[in-house]
Amino acid sequence: MDPIILISLAAILVVGLSLLGFLDRRPKLPRGTYPTTRDANDPAPGSTAVLERPEAEPAGDQTVVGDVAAADSELLDTDRPAVAEPGLAEPEAPARELETPAPVAGRLARLRARLAKSNNVFGKGLLALLSTDDITDDVWDEVEETLLLADLGTEPTMELVDRLRERVTVEGSRDPERVRAMLREELVRMVDPAMDRRLSASRKEGRPAVMMVVGVNGVGKTTTVGKIARVLVAEDRQVVLGAADTFRAAAAEQLATWGARVGVDTVRSEEDGADPASVAFDAVRAGIDQEADVVIVDTAGRLQNKANLMDELGKIKRVIEKQAAVDEVLLVLDATTGQNGLSQAKVFAEVVDITGIVLTKLDGTAKGGIVVAIQRQLGVPVKLIGLGEGPDDLAPFHAEGFVDALLED
Repeated sequence: MDPIILISLAAILVVGLSLLGFLDRRPKLPRGTYPTTRDANDPAPGSTAVLERPEAEPAGDQTVVGDVAAADSELLDTDRPAVAEPGLAEPEAPARELETPAPVAGRLARLRARLAKSNNVFGKGLLALLSTDDITDDVWDEVEETLLLADLGTEPTMELVDRLRERVTVEGSRDPERVRAMLREELVRMVDPAMDRRLSASRKEGRPAVMMVVGVNGVGKTTTVGKIARVLVAEDRQVVLGAADTFRAAAAEQLATWGARVGVDTVRSEEDGADPASVAFDAVRAGIDQEADVVIVDTAGRLQNKANLMDELGKIKRVIEKQAAVDEVLLVLDATTGQNGLSQAKVFAEVVDITGIVLTKLDGTAKGGIVVAIQRQLGVPVKLIGLGEGPDDLAPFHAEGFVDALLED
């Protein structure tokens, strides 16, 4: 046969077989699809499995199987991660532990060391002058100047110098202990222990006592309200706070934080710039409903002008009195402002009937004589005194204890 014909037939045969194979080609199986029937222990399509490797033994008690769920069922209970059961609520976070305020009794005694270290001139300078062998007119001039520098005020200073001068002349004593005793007696008399320094913080006629706290911004007024709450909680009184300082940013939040520390509720507005009188009204209402012992209302301390202040504080008081009488109006003063603080006190005294003074920041640069000056100026007693930044560094004022702290060596 002709070779050309043979070659042509062979080429036709190869092409034919190629076309036949192409036409009979099956589509490629998706990944994970078995080309044959699956065995019972084969993993399902699309699942993940760990295949056995006969050439390597598992280390320790490690489990290597083809069924992950089965492997998990063989874990010890101590090794199994905790999984919340369906339908059960997540456990609540533990409640915040309340703080226990320091006992009120003995607070001033505990803080005497701080007052003794403050910048007061009674303990050393004044006693040194009065204990000299020869007290001349020049010495009495120095005594007078020293008392003025202690913020005692002009009138009280002249009164104290005259009385001391008379007693020293009559007795003729230069003994330091005797001089100390005379100075103590005169200072106690000027601080006036006869003043009623009790806080009106007890229920009356089936309603809580209501306490308004006033003062300019910056004197630590809101902090003082929180500390007063701690003083009352330490005496086992139930307290409700009213955040009526709605004009200062974060004042309500600050007060609520103080209250939460000792389990005291704070009534506040969620809106900035809300009506302070409305907040005060709601706070008193809450105190009545809860049968609280006392409601303490924090107020704004703006002093743009006297008329504005009078209108605002007057309105708060009128609104409160629709439900209960205002039993206490405490004026918070910064002791470090000295005689300048007296002008603030005068403005507030003209606006509301102040019943007591809270003197803060008496440690540091404050002068002890400001207590006498303020009481003489306003005719109301200092009821609480702050001697530090700690939460319990606020104590009921005690005339004898305060003078003893001033004269501490």
